[in-house]
Amino acid sequence: MIPSFNQFLPCLLLSAVQFLAALPWIWAVDPKLFKSLLGKASGLALYGGLILGFALGGTLFLGFLKGSSSLELYGRAYGSILHIQIVVGLFIGAFQLILLVWPKGGAVALAAFREGIRQPMFWLLALGGLMVLTIAMIVPYFTFGDDYKMMKQICFDTAMLGAVLFGVLGASISINDEIEGKTAITLMSKPVTRRQFLLGKYLGIFAASCALALIIGWYLNWTLHIQPKMNPLDDVVDPMPSQAKDWLKPRLEKVGKGDSVVFMQGVAMWGGEAGANALGQVLGLGQVMVLLSIAATLATRLPMAANLVLCLAMFFLGHLAPVMRRASAEWKIQSPNNPAVGLVHFLTRLLETLTPTLEYFNMGPAIIRDAPIEIGSFAFYVGSVFVYALFYTVIALLFGLILFEDRDLA
Repeated sequence: MIPSFNQFLPCLLLSAVQFLAALPWIWAVDPKLFKSLLGKASGLALYGGLILGFALGGTLFLGFLKGSSSLELYGRAYGSILHIQIVVGLFIGAFQLILLVWPKGGAVALAAFREGIRQPMFWLLALGGLMVLTIAMIVPYFTFGDDYKMMKQICFDTAMLGAVLFGVLGASISINDEIEGKTAITLMSKPVTRRQFLLGKYLGIFAASCALALIIGWYLNWTLHIQPKMNPLDDVVDPMPSQAKDWLKPRLEKVGKGDSVVFMQGVAMWGGEAGANALGQVLGLGQVMVLLSIAATLATRLPMAANLVLCLAMFFLGHLAPVMRRASAEWKIQSPNNPAVGLVHFLTRLLETLTPTLEYFNMGPAIIRDAPIEIGSFAFYVGSVFVYALFYTVIALLFGLILFEDRDLA
């Protein structure tokens, strides 16, 4: 079919956005070549020609599929590719910023990140997470219409638990092995201070844990899109992604005409779902941040086996302490003069104060509730909980620095 060149402008815009998102990738592959091409007229002409070429190809593609119902799916695929490019670009930019403002610690963080993503454990956990999400998408739950909610909860928990497991194991192995294997002494002679070593290791392992969670999270967006089509009997209405799509859709459609509007709808749907689901991932990464700080602190003194046991205990206590405190408060109301109940109430309050309140990071209440949550209010909640995680992480790492300061490395 003859393509309509009214589609060229939106295709040009989409090609330019895709190219800008790919610039960090191009720079990371060969920084010298990137700078040389960017500083020459011939290089700029090459980049401009590539954008125009992709725009023309997109125009021909839309003309070939004119009126096709699959254009929305292709728009979603475009959004998913752009999603990957943006995430990788953010990782590249974040590490460059850290290296700029904190060279020595940033170098330790970058080395720990590279070491983490090269480990077979990283890819085994990623593959295992993708398999769990695939099975969760297929298996029926017999929940009388709530299979989608059950599946979504399993998907978010899988992304969080995979990142937690990798982070705790990575911190236990990397930090403790370098201390026990005396290789930390070599780093200290660079010179790298103990503070730069511990904090750099923490940042690098946390970045690798985030990468693992984001890989699973990207696939999570596809599973949440596919599962309702496989189980059409469920009346699936996901409020937060719908709110994000409703906000994004009219803004993208302003630049589209004809078939490109349908394509833009697919882009908007992926962007809205990815943005809303990203809030749940940030909530899970807050829990990863807290438990990883505890594991990094303990790794300065304890071997891997003891570290894993204590982190597992902290995980369960962090979820159980608020429940135990509420139960003891009810017992105290029923028996206000019983000293044993008063002692139990005091101990549960102390335990809740010392351990991280991990139920704050639970995505379940936001998924299973019947009343929809406004995305702005939920984003504010996620931000406040992430600040709590940041404060707890800082306190835990300060204890780790104190423990590490007196550790004999010789």
